[in-house]
Amino acid sequence: MSNTLTLAEVEHIAELAKLGLTPQEAQMFQEQLSAILDYAAMLQQVDTEGVLPTAQGLDSGEAERPGMREDRVAPSLAQAQALANAPAQQDGQFKVHPILDE
Repeated sequence: MSNTLTLAEVEHIAELAKLGLTPQEAQMFQEQLSAILDYAAMLQQVDTEGVLPTAQGLDSGEAERPGMREDRVAPSLAQAQALANAPAQQDGQFKVHPILDE
């Protein structure tokens, strides 16, 4: 089960992603992407009959596992405490530099 990509396929993928690859990089990605495709093909062979899809690794009754705790209401910091060490604040909020230009 070999899903070896050709160099032409790797170059086509690079073009779609707007990546400029050197011949050495194309060769490296050919090997790496082919290995990934082989692994994905191997995973397709796993029998998942009767296995339900999961979004969490824990059963709902397993909240007391290491690193996990029950959700519970607890007092939060007062606004003044939360802002006490802020380098800048305005109108009771943290003031930060904008990260996007309009």
